[in-house]
Parts: sequence; structure tokens; C-alpha cells
Amino acid sequence: MSVYILVVDDEPDVEALFRQQFRRDIKSGRFMMEFAPSAPAALARAAEIRDPSLILILSDINMPGMSGLEMLPKVRAERPDVPVIMITAYGDAETRRKAIERGAVGLLTKPIDFALLRHEIDTRLGQAA
Repeated sequence: MSVYILVVDDEPDVEALFRQQFRRDIKSGRFMMEFAPSAPAALARAAEIRDPSLILILSDINMPGMSGLEMLPKVRAERPDVPVIMITAYGDAETRRKAIERGAVGLLTKPIDFALLRHEIDTRLGQAA
């Protein structure tokens, strides 16, 4: 089974950063990472991956057009089985509250603590196995 993690961010350098951080996992086939440059692109991709292999969505909050917070209830309605972790440069209590209220399982602040994120991914992989 191919296991996917979908990363949603409008910043082009995010893909390179994630591919670098998880290069061994990706190379070994432990999981695949897909990248969407916008919330609408992420919604389309989440709808396309119909089997349970989409195990996690990581989404930036501040994006042009539809924000991650606006996308959150839509993706949760479409894929209630897939946990979503929001990523933001502004990890204040109000942002965290809004993210959790709209269905996020967590909120990571930039710069991302990749050790913490790796632990979260390991947990999701264990649940998917």
C-alpha cells in the first residue's frame, strides 16, 4: 500500500525543505509526499486519493485566495478519515483555537520542529498499518 502525506503551502521552498527532511523515508518508500500550492488544489487532490492511503494533511494557514482555515472544514467534510495539522508562523492561542474548532488535530509553528512532525507521522503510519 502506498501511503501519502499531502503538504499544502504556497511557498515554493517548502517542498524542497520537506523533501530534504524526509528524503530517507521517501526514498525507502515508507511514505510518499505530495505537494499542493493552494487550498483548492489540495481539496482536489484529497478527493482524488480515494483509498485510505492518504494518512495526513499538513497545511499552511496563510495562503492567497482560500486560507488553510477556510479549507479545513471543506477537507474534513470530504475526508473525515484524514487528520489535518495546520502550520503557521503565528501560533497564538486564537489561531490554535480556530484551527481546532474547524477540525485540525494540531497546530505546528514555523520554523517547523521536524522531530515533532516525524513523531506525528510515525503515529499516523502506525495507525494506517
